[in-house]
Amino acid sequence: MGQWNLADSVNFLSKLTARRVWNMTRVWSSYYLSKWTGKPIQWGMPISISFEPTTSCNLRCPECPSGLRAFTRPTGMLQKDFFRETIDQLAPDLSYLVFYFQGEPFLNPSFLDMVAYAAARKIYTATSTNAHYLTDAVAKRTVESGLDRLIISIDGTTQETYSQYRVGGRLDKVIEGAARIVKWKKEMKSRTPFIIFQFLVVRHNEHQIDEVKALGKEVGVDAVWFKTAQVYDYENDPNRLIPSNQKYSRYRKGANGKMAFKGNNANHCWRLWHDPVITWDGAVVPCCFDKDAQHKLGSLKETSFATLWRSGAYNKFRGEVLQSRQNIDICANCSEGVKVWES
Repeated sequence: MGQWNLADSVNFLSKLTARRVWNMTRVWSSYYLSKWTGKPIQWGMPISISFEPTTSCNLRCPECPSGLRAFTRPTGMLQKDFFRETIDQLAPDLSYLVFYFQGEPFLNPSFLDMVAYAAARKIYTATSTNAHYLTDAVAKRTVESGLDRLIISIDGTTQETYSQYRVGGRLDKVIEGAARIVKWKKEMKSRTPFIIFQFLVVRHNEHQIDEVKALGKEVGVDAVWFKTAQVYDYENDPNRLIPSNQKYSRYRKGANGKMAFKGNNANHCWRLWHDPVITWDGAVVPCCFDKDAQHKLGSLKETSFATLWRSGAYNKFRGEVLQSRQNIDICANCSEGVKVWES
């Protein structure tokens, strides 16, 4: 769920049912048994899923496949009927919906309708946005939809700094969009969404950490989070993104003078037991680090989720992680087990 906040946590807990708690218990138990035995054992259904509303994006961020227009997989929009069919399969056991993967969710014209559908099933819903489409009407609908958590990316406190990573973006639109959400939340006396400014700490903006905290208070968001950046070519860091402050870096300088990943790639991964990713067109992939769906484990257009979740292909991948995670390409730069959030 990210960082802990009392009101946000109480809201999440209020949505749990006896069946969902039992499902969590089964999933946790099977994960730790798998770690102990080194064999993939899967009990229960996902506790959380990440669902992709779209691969489209209005920005061109340098470390993002969507921003770089670099996908080899199909691009498109999640359709409302397919979303509902999938949620109907999962809702009895599902506690948490991460309603983003790649792309800008608000570009999907049915996005808030789908949020409302999940919210009506008492599923905790969270999304992440660059906030360029939060007009007054959309901000009002966002609060009305029942969305529980809204993460707003704001990677600078001046336009010059912000646009160095959020290429093509406008900081004033981000601040205006956030302020509209705050306004409608107050006017409608709504406890949700929990509004977060997320600041991706990179070299050119690390001097603005205190400034974004002050900006968050000024706008009235509920929290400001600092996230470490994933850099694909971290040994050479061609875009000079890795910050000098080690507290906010996933990388450190190795003995050879090049940057090295802080993670240890131990042979286990909690995500494979509780939080799959579903792309807009129904492909199921292991986790959010498989951005181009290179490790597709099946398609929901061809089989039910329950069948796919317990399939030989899925268990084979879990087994590979338990035996030699360091040899799987998407795991090489994965933050699992590495602290990536700071408040």
